[in-house]
Formats: sequence, structure tokens, C-alpha cells
Amino acid sequence: MAHRSITIRGARTNNLAGLDVDVPRNRLVVFVGVSGSGKSSLVFDTIAAEAGHQLNETFPPFARNRLPKWARPEVEHIGGLSPVMVLDQRRVGGNARSTVGTTTDAWTYLRLLFSRLSTPRVGESHRFSFNDPAGMCPTCSGLGEVVLSAVDRFLDLDRSLAQGAIRLPGFGAGGYWYSQYADIGTFDRDTPLRDWSRQEREALLYGGEAAAKLGRKTPKAYEGVVDRFERIYLHTSDNLSERKQETIRRFTRSAVCPECHGDRLDEAARSATVLGRTIGEMSRMEVTELAELVRAVTSAHVAPVVAALTDRLSAMTTIGLGYLSLSRATTTLSGGESQRIKMVKHLGSSLVEMTYIVDEPTVGLHPSDVESVIRLLEQLRDRGNSVLVVEHDPAVMARADQVVEVGPGAGPDGGRLVFQGAFAQLRHADTPTGRALARRRPVNRDPRPGTGSLTVADAIRNNLRHVTVDVPAGVLTVFTGVAGSGKSSLAAELVAQHPATVIDQQPVGVSRRSTPITYTGVAPAIRRLFATRHGVPVSLFSANSAGACPDCGGLGVIHTDLAFMDGQEVACGTCQGRRFTPDVLGYTVDGLSIADVDGLTVDQAVARLPARQIADALRHLADVGLGYLRLGQSLSTLSGGECQRVKIAKELRETDEPTTYLLDEPTTGLHPSDVDTLLRVLDGLVDRGHTVVVIEHNLDVIRRADWLVDLGPGPGRHGGTVLYEGHVADYTDRATPTCRALASAEPDVDPRHRYAVAR
Repeated sequence: MAHRSITIRGARTNNLAGLDVDVPRNRLVVFVGVSGSGKSSLVFDTIAAEAGHQLNETFPPFARNRLPKWARPEVEHIGGLSPVMVLDQRRVGGNARSTVGTTTDAWTYLRLLFSRLSTPRVGESHRFSFNDPAGMCPTCSGLGEVVLSAVDRFLDLDRSLAQGAIRLPGFGAGGYWYSQYADIGTFDRDTPLRDWSRQEREALLYGGEAAAKLGRKTPKAYEGVVDRFERIYLHTSDNLSERKQETIRRFTRSAVCPECHGDRLDEAARSATVLGRTIGEMSRMEVTELAELVRAVTSAHVAPVVAALTDRLSAMTTIGLGYLSLSRATTTLSGGESQRIKMVKHLGSSLVEMTYIVDEPTVGLHPSDVESVIRLLEQLRDRGNSVLVVEHDPAVMARADQVVEVGPGAGPDGGRLVFQGAFAQLRHADTPTGRALARRRPVNRDPRPGTGSLTVADAIRNNLRHVTVDVPAGVLTVFTGVAGSGKSSLAAELVAQHPATVIDQQPVGVSRRSTPITYTGVAPAIRRLFATRHGVPVSLFSANSAGACPDCGGLGVIHTDLAFMDGQEVACGTCQGRRFTPDVLGYTVDGLSIADVDGLTVDQAVARLPARQIADALRHLADVGLGYLRLGQSLSTLSGGECQRVKIAKELRETDEPTTYLLDEPTTGLHPSDVDTLLRVLDGLVDRGHTVVVIEHNLDVIRRADWLVDLGPGPGRHGGTVLYEGHVADYTDRATPTCRALASAEPDVDPRHRYAVAR
């Protein structure tokens, strides 16, 4: 008998409190709750994890060892599962060869089209692949760029060799390569390089002919600094350590390949044309424009290729990515763009009875673009699939077949089922989400006056069309516009022309040992507090150093690799998971050992640890609504919204001088009630004299702004112009996407009908 629901009993993954729920299958179900409430623990770490684990178990051991590992959830019973497709916001592709075209397979169809129709004929489709030696440019190996030594960064001319004039790692005094230059008798090690002749500096850098011209004896095997650097760092097949990669980033620059000029292909592939365009020219066109061009191909024997390519391009346009080009590197895409790129592949899928799990699909979308994503989710459902969505946008909730709210609070105060039913019922429910839906924030009709202005002059970055704007200082300014309109480009120009502290959407770097206190930098102060109180070395109170349990190395757990089976983690039998030696645990402050401190919440630590530096640092976490986090909690267990706010808490430190803060969509992952907390933080910064600039789509944040800069009207080549600068309350009766969205968000507009107005 077919299961018509996913049944879960006794779920205790992360903060779930023995949760029981039946999730209907073949429906669009939206999971809501405050940040950290446990909704991701339920959907991703329980449903997706168990489905993934059980599917892996059907493969033989050899294949299983090469599949992604799924940690089994802590749950008493779970049934009614089907294979899961997880569409998260992790960025697509981590290397320079991955493009929008290769990721969506659109480039594969375009290559096939050129191999059959191009003039002159080049041959098989692999001749148009920049990832194949048969087609790649020989100069840049298909990357479109070459890496050049930034020689101007190599030397500090105000220092001598003995003082570390060569900035490269290993070349300074005492470094491995230092003697190859300072001790050969050719160069004066004690004279600043600024006092050397130009010929001497060139001999140091380039060796060879430049060294011969000096007329001084140099070792037969003498190698200039530039040649040695490039041999060690650039012309090597070794796997590069993080340290070497950082050195390359510091001392090189990228330039467009002088041979292929960024097309990545060899001469034959670059010169072939279809419809009078080369494949490189087509790859740089916007997807919407390219789809129109490809439809002009009428040759019957390539009709299936044209149909497949136009379908893929049309799908990208449907989900709001028509402004991208196939040549766009996937490493430059935002999290929301990456997620929608993944969705493209599923639009044409004939698989049914799948479970699609989607993480906040409206992230990065202007309110006017949300409707297209909702339609996509409905299409996946209507084909016979179950669609489970974690989302905060009321417009998505309004179109759901059922809404499930997990809460009521975050962390230990959450993890329980507080609502399950229709959206109409949720609007009147006494839950955090129900109360947030009932509350409407008015437009700011009393904006704060600026204390000056930051002028962004003649900006032409990406699609900006010689834009000049004045951003008022000392207030909250919001940059708005549809995705791809130029908001991020304008923000980048602001940073380029004025000093600013940037808080972007890059994920928090986490490791097994990373916790809120290590990430925010308060760990040294806590260790000093214990060491000073007892007159012992600070290193005793570091789980990475002298005080660590010798058996688990300070991890608190022992990990056993079971090959093709999931690895097993158990609490260390020596320290019982407390990470430190018994002697170290004997030192206490206010009755707390260093291990007990890990168990404190942020709010408890502020009250109990008598050190102002600790309280001041942790108070930022409390200010952004994270007072419930445990100090020793691994960052890998935090939700996306929690990680974002940990990062904000670290960056939003108090400064003596007025600072400009730039935040990229800080409401990412935030429940509507959490947005209030964020707005209080931003207002607090402004009240202390700082300038806050936010790239944002959230209408509650936009309505609260003192100043608005709206870009558009469309994405890509259809945007890049300023549509409005001024107070939000004055932005009325304009035929622009943002103005219509603001009008549709008035209290008398039901979210179920909002986008009929916004369009």
C-alpha cells in the first residue's frame, strides 16, 4: 500500500524535541519558523539525511564508498520516504572551468550545433570544448585568462635584503631562499633597494641577461626572483596548500588571455560561425537574447538540438536568470543564482514520486521575480513529486498546500511542532509566524537627515551606465532593484571609491573546532581569564594545545572510519567529551571549569564571566538575537540564518571613528520576527554615527530605510540605470518593479494576490 505521507516519530536531531509529524506527499509543503527553530534540522538533517542514507544502502560497497555520506538522524521512526533531490544554496562549481553554460548543459548543445552547422566546418563537438585539449586555447589551457606575476608587489624598495626587501615567503632574512641572493656577493644586502641602480634591481628580479649586464660575477645557476617564484608557485603540478594559494593571490594578477581574448578556444573553433556569430560571441550574449537568436536556426537535421537548447535557455529565463550569459563563471554567482541554476536541470525531468527539498528559493530575488519561482515549485509538484520548502517569504507560504511551523523559539526553546495547516489558518494563529504575518511595518515617514554624502561617480562596472549617485552619510540607505539590475555593481563601486567594511554572503568558514567564541575572537580572553585567576599558562585552556585530552586531541569525540559504512563518532572515554585533562578541569571561575564555559549560552556568559572584554564581545551576539547559542556549539550545527548573524556580530564591532558598513542581503535566512532584531542593530549603528548601506529585497527593510536608491528597470543590459533616489515615502505612482512591490505590500493587500499587483 502506497504511503501518502512522510511519517516522523520521535525526531531528536540537533534541537528537535522528540518531534512527531506527518508530512503529506505529492504536495507543496512550506516549513517555517524563527531562525534556529529546527526547521532545517527536520527537513535537511532528518528527512533528506535518512532518505539519502537508505538510497546509498542499495548500492554495492564499491559504489557506496564513492557516494556522498549522509549522517543518520536521531529519530525513532521515519517512513514514506522517496529519493531526495536537495536544492540548496551552496555555490555551483569551485573551479575556473565551470560556467553557466557547462553547468546547465546549454554549452553542450551549443557545441553540438556548431559542430554540425559552422562555417568553416571544424569537426566534432569536442573541438568546441575549452575543457578538451582538442579545442582549448593552447596559451591559457581553456581558462580564458593567464596568471601573471605582479612584480610590482615583490619588493619593498625602502628596505634592504637583510631587512626583508623581498616580500615573497621564504625569500626574507632567514628564509629558505634568502642566501641565494644575499650571500652570493653580487648584491649589497645592507643597502635599501631604492638606492640600488635600476640595472641592479632588474638583475635581482630577472637574472639571465639582466644579471650579465651588471658585469659582476653571479653563480652559474643563478635564478632571478621572478623565475624562481613562477617555477615554485605557477609552473608546478603539485597540489597547492592553502598557504601557497594565498601567496599566489597576493603576488599575481589575472589578465585576459592575449591569444583567445577570453574565448578559451583555439583558433579554428574561435573563427567558425553560425548565423554570422562565433561561439564565443554567442556565449557572451544574455540568455534571453541568445534564445531568440537560436530560434532562427531552421535546418531540419539539427532540429532536436535547437529544441533542446532553446528549452534549456527558456527555462533559465523562466526562473529569472535570463540576464546571465553562458560564459559567466559559476564562481561569481550568488547563492540564490546557484540554486536556481540547479533547478534548471529538473524542469525537463520525467522522474516522478521524487522528493524535492528546496532551501529558501526566493533568496536574492526581487519581490516581482518571486512568482516565477513559485510556478516552478508548483510544476514540480504537479508532475507527481513531493516538494518541501524551507522559506520565510509570505508569498510562498500563501501558495503552499500546507504550512508546517517549527518552534516556538530558537535553539533549546524550539524543536517542537507549533502549527500545521493552511496558510489562511496560519495568518490567525498565535505563533511567531502567525503574529509576524499579522503585523505590518509602515513606511518611514520621518527619515533621519544625512551628515554629508558619499559620491559614487561615473560608475561603469558591469552593466552600470555611467551612474553617479550621492549616498547620504550617517543614515540607513538601501539599494534595490530586480536581480541583475546593478545593485551589487553599484555597491562594489562604493567600496572602490570609499573606505567601507563589507559584510557579504560568503559562508562562514567552519571547521570541526570552530565555535561562536573562536569565530568572534573571544576565546583568548576567556583563556586569559582562567590563566590569570590561577597563575598558570594560557595554553592549558586551549583544546588545541597543552591542556587537550591526549586521547581525543581536544575534540571530545573519537571518530572511526568504517570504509563504505558511515563513520562512527563516540564520546571520548578518557575525558567523557569534555576535551581537557582532569588537571585543567580542576581550575574554575565562578564555579565553572573551562569545559563548563562551553555549555553556557551567550546570555549566561555575559552575566557570569567577570571580564569586560568577554562581555563586550559577546554582547554583539546577543544584540543580533543569538543570546541562546552555546559558546562551545559547533558552527556546523547552525542554520543559515544563525551563521549569517554570527558573521554580522563579528563584523559590527564598535569603532571610535564613523565607519561605512555595506551589508549584502542581511535578511537571508531570517524569519520576519528576526528582521525586527536586525533592524534594531542597523538603527543602533546609525545612532552611533555610522553609515549603513544595505543591498536588500526585503520590503520591511526597504520601508524602514532613510534613503532609497533603486536600479533597473530590468536585469543585465536592461538595467544599470538609477530609477529613483530619495525618501521611501516619496516613491509612489512609478511604473517600476520596486515601486509596485511597495504598493502591493500595503496592509490591505493579501499575500496570496500580492504578485498580481507587483507585476
